[in-house]
Amino acid sequence: MTKVKAQAKWVRISARKVRIIMDLIRGKAAGDAVRLLKVMPHKAARIVEKVLLSAVANAKNNYKLSENELFVTEIFADSAAMLKRWQARAKGRAFPIKKRTSHVTVYVGPKAEVKEQALRPFDKTQGKQAQGKEEI
Repeated sequence: MTKVKAQAKWVRISARKVRIIMDLIRGKAAGDAVRLLKVMPHKAARIVEKVLLSAVANAKNNYKLSENELFVTEIFADSAAMLKRWQARAKGRAFPIKKRTSHVTVYVGPKAEVKEQALRPFDKTQGKQAQGKEEI
């Protein structure tokens, strides 16, 4: 099976902010994901939408896949280099400012390739129970 990739590099937004939006569309049909991203008021939604549309266009033009059969198989954001700046403070001190950047990657493909973990969000309570006490 084919997974088609699209990537946006050096995007001027932190990866943490982008991951919040990505969690909402992971495992969804590409068309549904685009519609969901269009109504979100976040800057990260615009970025992820562009990358997703690029991945769908790549699948359609390069691999002759139908848009209706595509799902978001993998989606992630990695941290990129930080722009380090300094802000002047009182008494001659300086305060560091980290302007974070990220790389956004989207893979689309047929339904058969959607990972099981992509379909289910992480359950925090389950994770705590697995680490901590056993219930009797």
